[in-house]
Amino acid sequence: MENSCEALCRSLVAHNGLQSESVDISQSVLYTSLMGLLLVADKKADIPLGSGQVGLRNIGNTCFLNSVVQCLSHTRGLRDYCLTKAYLQDKHSKQEPVLMNAFTQVLSRLWHTEGRDTVVNPSRFYSAFKEAVPYFSGYSQQDAQEFLRFLLDRLHTEINRRPAKCPPGTDTAEPKHKCFRLSEQAAVMWKKHLQRDDSRIVDLFSGQLRSSLHCSVCSHYSNTFDVFCDLSLPIPKRSGDKVSLKECLDLFSQVEKLDAENAPLCERCCRRTASTKRLTIQRFPKVIVIHLNRFTTSRYSISKSTVCVTFPINNLDLGPYGPVDCGPVLYNLYAVCYHSGTVNMGHYTACCQKEDGWWYYNDSSVQQVPVDQLQSSQAYVLFYQLNNSSLRK
Repeated sequence: MENSCEALCRSLVAHNGLQSESVDISQSVLYTSLMGLLLVADKKADIPLGSGQVGLRNIGNTCFLNSVVQCLSHTRGLRDYCLTKAYLQDKHSKQEPVLMNAFTQVLSRLWHTEGRDTVVNPSRFYSAFKEAVPYFSGYSQQDAQEFLRFLLDRLHTEINRRPAKCPPGTDTAEPKHKCFRLSEQAAVMWKKHLQRDDSRIVDLFSGQLRSSLHCSVCSHYSNTFDVFCDLSLPIPKRSGDKVSLKECLDLFSQVEKLDAENAPLCERCCRRTASTKRLTIQRFPKVIVIHLNRFTTSRYSISKSTVCVTFPINNLDLGPYGPVDCGPVLYNLYAVCYHSGTVNMGHYTACCQKEDGWWYYNDSSVQQVPVDQLQSSQAYVLFYQLNNSSLRK
C-alpha cells in the first residue's frame, strides 16, 4: 500500500509538470495528501461551514489575538486541516497537541453550521497559548505579528511530522562538491530543513530566502538560504502620505553595500572585503504573510509610522523578487490585520474575505465592508494566497 501511495503521489507530481528529483515526498504525509486529493475529487465531501460571521470576545487586551485568529480562520488550508482534525494522524509525537486542540475548538465554533454563537470566548485557547509561551502571560497589550510568529511556531512543534530529534544518519549529507546550479543548492537546503521541520504550517506558510553576497575584490558570489514564515518589510521614509507595497518590496530587496568591517568573510579571499548583499525569494510559500514594519525602536523610545501603504487586492506579482526569469508569481489578498492608535494605546482589528465579500472583525463586532475600505494607514499585516495558475508548468 505504501509503495502504491508513493507511486500515485509521484505520478501526480509528474502530471503537474514538476521535476520528480526536486520533490521530497515523506511517507508520513501520504495519508494527508491522499485524503486531500479525495476531498477535492468528491465535491460531496466538502466540509460543512457556517457563515463565519462570528466575533471573538476581548478578555482583557486580547484584540491582538482576536485579529490574528480571525485571519488564520480564513486561511482555508489551515482551517480545513483543523476542522477535519487531520493533524491527529499526521503528527509524529505521541503527546496530546493541547494548543492545536484548543485552536481547533475556536475555529469549530467560529464556523459552526448551526450558528449557535455570535461571539466566541477564546479564554481556553489563550490559556493554552500562555502555558506554551510564558512570555505572553498577563494581560498587557501585545504585538499581533509577534503573536502570530509564536503561535505558528508552537502549532508547528505540536503537529510536526518529524521526531523532535532526528535518528542518526537521517540528515541529508552535505554535497562533497559544490552544486553548479543555484536551484540545486537551494533544493539541498530545503530538503535538509524538511528532515527536521515538516508540518501543515510549513506546507502553507514557509518559504525560502536567498541572501546573495558579492565580493568587490574577487567578484565571487556566495549564497545562503534561510526559511521564513513572513516577510517584514521596511516602509520608505519620504515626504508624502502614501507609498506602495511595491516600493516596500523594492526597499527590502535592494542591493545593500557593506564595508569591509561589516561584511562577512569572502569564501574565496578568506578575508573581510567590501561587498554587496541582496535578499530575494528563492521558494514561494502558498500563503505569504507580509508584515509592514510600522514600529521603529530607538535608544529611548518606540515610534509608529502612519504612512498609508497601498497594496493590490488581486495579482500581487512577487516574480521580480524571485529567481531570475521565474516569471510572474501572483498572489491574492484574503485577510488584513490593522493596528489603530499609538504605540501605548493601540487596538487591533481584521478584515477577511469570504465568498460574499469582505467582513470587518472588531473583537465581538462583525460587519460587512466594501472592498474600497481595505486601504488604510492602519494596515499592519497582509495575508496573501498564491494563485497556482500563475506558476510556470
